[in-house]
Amino acid sequence: MALENSKYQHDNVTRRFISFCSGVIVLQTEQAGQYKMAMALSVAERAVGAIVGAAVADAAAQPLHWNYNLDKLKAILAQVPCPEFHPQSANPFYRRDTGQQSCYGDQAYVLLESLAECGGLNVEDLKKRTLKAFGPGSEYDTPVNDPYREKGGPRPQLPIEGPWRHASLKSFLKNVDAGKEETGCADDNQIDGITKLAPIVGRYAGKPEMLEKVEDAIRVTQNNDPCITETLAAARILEHYILNGPDPKALDAVLKQLDDPSRKNPQELDRAVAGHLHQVKEHMSKTPQELIPAVFPNT
Repeated sequence: MALENSKYQHDNVTRRFISFCSGVIVLQTEQAGQYKMAMALSVAERAVGAIVGAAVADAAAQPLHWNYNLDKLKAILAQVPCPEFHPQSANPFYRRDTGQQSCYGDQAYVLLESLAECGGLNVEDLKKRTLKAFGPGSEYDTPVNDPYREKGGPRPQLPIEGPWRHASLKSFLKNVDAGKEETGCADDNQIDGITKLAPIVGRYAGKPEMLEKVEDAIRVTQNNDPCITETLAAARILEHYILNGPDPKALDAVLKQLDDPSRKNPQELDRAVAGHLHQVKEHMSKTPQELIPAVFPNT
């Protein structure tokens, strides 16, 4: 959902970044019994697993997406305790059939399709496919999702039927209409970049240009440094798992990279992101019930 206050946006993406990192490590810990099998997989198999896993996870979470009221969420789960692939949409903002992707997942698919068709990253092709998937004539082209809808007008009745077009995509469409070469939103710091990482990291994991390709892909729709810096850190984490398999020291390895003066694709905000990763390590012993109110006070 579009967030207007830039400071809140940065805080929000920071919290979601911490949640992303924590989730990766917790998932690995919970699956420790499968460690040997995971280690036996090839790099290519782990890359495919990351892409498929991200798509399945997005579809599994979509019916309960954006439920920020924990009491309401608990009431929903009291009826059907398994949160994944909830049979009826309980999303307070938009509704799609169970099994369909969120806007995050749809963006990842567009990137995957472009990579597959072009044999690698082609920024101009990615722009064209993004315009086709989310622009005029697409299922995202609805009055509520109109990038030119006046602020302060009548509030839409929620949830809307159909997908929700994210703020960065609305800015992308405006920038395309204006004929701008740089199409990415200059002030959107939300989680979109991280959620569509799997295809681009899977394609370039282990290659020296991986981070550069990630940055080029993300700037198509999100062209601002805080978003890019945290997305690149997440890309380092995902690449580490694709190349090495399960590793309880993954965060330490990425922290070492961020502290290296000769690191690839350095960003001015790398030190701040390293601080966020240290926060992740501090929270690792907490349960989700303890972690969510502490890190996500908006709940």
